[in-house]
Amino acid sequence: MKASRLIAAAALAGSLCLAGCGGGPGSHGGGAAGGLRGDDMGFKAYDVNPQPRDKVKDGGTLRWGINEFPTQWNRNHVDGNLAVAALVSNALLPAPFRSDEKADITPDPNYLLGAEVTDRDPNQVVTYTLNPKAKWSDGKPITWADYQAQWKALNGTNPAFHIVSSTGYQDISDVRRGRDDYSVVVTFSRPFGDWMSLFGPLLPASTNGTPEAYNTAWLNKIPVTAGPFKFKSFDQTAKTITIVRDDGWWGDRAKLDQIIYRASEQDSLVGAFSNGELDITDVGPSAPDYARAKSTPGAAVRQAAGPDFRHFTFNGSSELLKDQRVRQAIQLGINRQAIAQSDLQGLDWPITLLNNHFFMNTQEGYQDNAGPLGAYDPAQAKRLLDAAGWRVAAGGVRQKDGKSLDLRFVVPSGVQISKSEGELAQNMLTQIGVKLTLQAVPSDDFFTRYVIPGNFDITPFAYIGTPFPVSSSYGIYANSPNGQTWNANFGRVGSPEIDAAMNRASQNLDLKQAHADTNVADKLIWQEVNVLPLYQRPQNVAARATLANVGARGFYDLRYQDIGFTR
Repeated sequence: MKASRLIAAAALAGSLCLAGCGGGPGSHGGGAAGGLRGDDMGFKAYDVNPQPRDKVKDGGTLRWGINEFPTQWNRNHVDGNLAVAALVSNALLPAPFRSDEKADITPDPNYLLGAEVTDRDPNQVVTYTLNPKAKWSDGKPITWADYQAQWKALNGTNPAFHIVSSTGYQDISDVRRGRDDYSVVVTFSRPFGDWMSLFGPLLPASTNGTPEAYNTAWLNKIPVTAGPFKFKSFDQTAKTITIVRDDGWWGDRAKLDQIIYRASEQDSLVGAFSNGELDITDVGPSAPDYARAKSTPGAAVRQAAGPDFRHFTFNGSSELLKDQRVRQAIQLGINRQAIAQSDLQGLDWPITLLNNHFFMNTQEGYQDNAGPLGAYDPAQAKRLLDAAGWRVAAGGVRQKDGKSLDLRFVVPSGVQISKSEGELAQNMLTQIGVKLTLQAVPSDDFFTRYVIPGNFDITPFAYIGTPFPVSSSYGIYANSPNGQTWNANFGRVGSPEIDAAMNRASQNLDLKQAHADTNVADKLIWQEVNVLPLYQRPQNVAARATLANVGARGFYDLRYQDIGFTR
């Protein structure tokens, strides 16, 4: 279980989840009442072909298609916060808690025997009891020291650690040894309702001990594991990642012998699946891919409602988008309904706009906070651009101080949906005097060389949620402490008021008030124009009909040891 939202270029099966209410003492995570109400709308909470272990064959190789080949495998590093990295490493790394399909959060007994709030006055204290059988692949036991080192690396006090987010960790004042090495006592300086979101994935103290190890030890390497599978190899030429059953695993023995992940550009993955070269791949919100996968003999497209959403990110540090009025104008000049209609038609999915940055349409706590800025209003967009000093020049493109309002719309190559969204937006923005230039970049470089360092004006991708709506999204909208360090805020704009509202939401143990504070933050984000939500993204996963315990998983955390082919 990971606190921060993951980023996905287009279609990825490896998504984490988000929900709205209490999954345990002092937690906002989990609970059917706060989960996605997909079943009420005719959608499955998850679709993984669940089968008992005795119905699954022992042995075999699973061939899994992915659309990216990550280089940074430390998922707590800003460059490693990728859905593809999670899809692979969730089979390899420990997380103390797991979510079921209803977003109920419980300890994973392979790593954690129990956890509870043991004190509230004067401070919130949580005591974890670790499974003493749990160990790293180098033979070292998983102990309180690993938890302490992770807190120190992720609490934000040392900027040399290039972290995704300090959310939750910054609220901890101490992590110490309890009655023995397998007892962890965590003391918070201020209340943190989503405490179950912390320490997953857990990395060893050797990784978190120094900035150098944290930033570089997992570059093109997975040096240590602690799961039902272990790392075997990367093949940079064939673009494959191979993991194999770990016979040193103390839990249920993995059914599969190995999983081979094969990276390719998105537009070739469904073809490889249809040709029998892959056993599973995410088809994402692509109607042609959906239809082709669905018609493949011996296969099925598994679909579920998930806490994932498609959006455009606006780069507020871009010279052309620094002015809030310009960002608001661009937002008003984009017809989101037309883009959603184009993306979702033919997917057996409702075409409904998402008007909240934290909660999905189907989720408790959701309210429409978009207001006038969520509408398609090219007339108002023109007025805002005029007021900002951008005047229509020859050729119809606005200019100011000798510069043209020509924005780069950066997309990963081979992702047709991103290209289509760019072409639609291009035509829309032409009507208000804005030129939008599409720039296709290699999919492996899309995040690490373009999105994360801010090398774009506007870019489309998907955010993959968790069962913790505020803490998982905090880093996306958090203000920079110095105007330079933005971590997971790729829009590079924020405000103290947004931070204050998010902080109130994360600290409030009353769920209803936490929802209210979250929606205060959301209204402010609509004004700031950081992320423009489009729609809640369906999870569409093509899989062999005989493949069990994997697919469109919604909130459900996969048990990789149970994945396999039916007898």
